Amino acid sequence: MDLDTIRAMDAADPLREFRERFELPEGVVYLDGNSLGALPRVTAARMTDVVSREWGQDLIRSWNSNHWIDAPRRLGSKIARLIGARNHEVVAADSTSINVFKALSAAVQLRPGRSIILSETGNFPTDAYMMQGLAHFSGGRLTQKLLPANEIPAALNDQVAALLLTQTHYKTGRLHDMAALTRAAHAAGALVIWDLSHSAGALPVDLNGCEADFAVGCGYKYLNGGPGAPAFLFCAERHHAHVFPSLSGWFGHAAPFAFDDAYEPGAGIDRFQCGTPGILGMAALECGLDLMLEADMAAIRLKSQALGDLFIALIEARLTGFELASPRDAARRGSQVSICHKHGYAIMQALIARGVIGDFRAPDILRFGFTPLYTRYEDVWLAIEALAEIMQTGEWREDRFATRSAVT
Repeated sequence: MDLDTIRAMDAADPLREFRERFELPEGVVYLDGNSLGALPRVTAARMTDVVSREWGQDLIRSWNSNHWIDAPRRLGSKIARLIGARNHEVVAADSTSINVFKALSAAVQLRPGRSIILSETGNFPTDAYMMQGLAHFSGGRLTQKLLPANEIPAALNDQVAALLLTQTHYKTGRLHDMAALTRAAHAAGALVIWDLSHSAGALPVDLNGCEADFAVGCGYKYLNGGPGAPAFLFCAERHHAHVFPSLSGWFGHAAPFAFDDAYEPGAGIDRFQCGTPGILGMAALECGLDLMLEADMAAIRLKSQALGDLFIALIEARLTGFELASPRDAARRGSQVSICHKHGYAIMQALIARGVIGDFRAPDILRFGFTPLYTRYEDVWLAIEALAEIMQTGEWREDRFATRSAVT
């Protein structure tokens, strides 16, 4: 495939106009939106308004006059449209890690006679760490169990309280079959928590169609909410009235401003709020969500798959010494492609120095994310051109690329 053909693909792209609505530095090929989404152009002005007018002038009155108090539910209802949930089943709040704990503790509360919380080996670490922490906190009532993905279905039995899985694997981009695994867990009487951090905004998700119990996810990847953006939590309506939150913070109270001594859970999804919401983060995330909701998710998914297919085809045509770590079948892959190389860290640093930004995941994964609202097919071509030159010249062997940074 030549560059003219690839440019013709960009010209025919139904999402091409969205690219101009993001701040993208000149000369940079950004393929790390699966880790931190690019800045929507409207966000800076919105943040200035929140800081200078809402905070600076209206001060504390803004909780009412500028609807700060409604932000967690308002943003939650927008996220719900992207993940196949009802408006009143999602709240934007806290971080993904905290929401994992909330969902896990709720699930084991709903299955009091069961002792196992189950996930796969190699899941994103915070999910496993929160399981480990909850098991430790339980004083021996709960046991964390991690198994290879292919052993999960057979492990679902009458002792499993909750199954926690990430739909799109963070290293490889491999997709779990959400519907099939949820059915299998329910058949065994277990509840299911889906981590959508690498799915929300990148591919169609249908939580209610799959009868999922809980889901969590972050706002700073494909939702373009900015670094450390608020996360979200989904709880199916059927569970709302039966959960007493373990993290029973004041914003989850039925009447936060009654200032009662005793906690009374809020109605529905509100009980999963905890502390005071970070309004600056909420404002930035809402800009990303509003932009995302203008796009057609089916078109996003088709372009995502095509970008990944093009990347794989060009890698295999131009380069040797790399191993594909992601599924070849686009239907089984999220919006990223990962390749392996024993010198992956240095190679990625050399790419970044050339303005092609992906990331590295230990021990040997070079990870490239495709965010269809602003990634062009030509970006894929440029990335492979740069990678081919780096490998041909041995540029990656320079000492400066071997030094590990705190963030990889």
